[in-house]
Amino acid sequence: MCRNIRQLHNFEPPATSDEVMAAALQYVRKVSGSTRPSQANQAAFDRAVREIAHVTQHLLDDLVTAAPPKDRETEAEKARARAAVRYGR
Repeated sequence: MCRNIRQLHNFEPPATSDEVMAAALQYVRKVSGSTRPSQANQAAFDRAVREIAHVTQHLLDDLVTAAPPKDRETEAEKARARAAVRYGR
């Protein structure tokens, strides 16, 4: 999985539409192998991002879990700690 795509499920507050759109954009970039498509492919690229964001939002809305919601700041701190170990300070 692309490291730039973050888990969006089971957070308080829930993922925003901007976060869902950013994840969809990263996914399409990864799959297409292009960060900026040519003019000939721009419409297909944009459509794919919109459709994937739409389906992703439906997925997030429909998922259920018994686990308590995660705190964004706590998870961000854990990620920073992992990065410090991985890359040094």
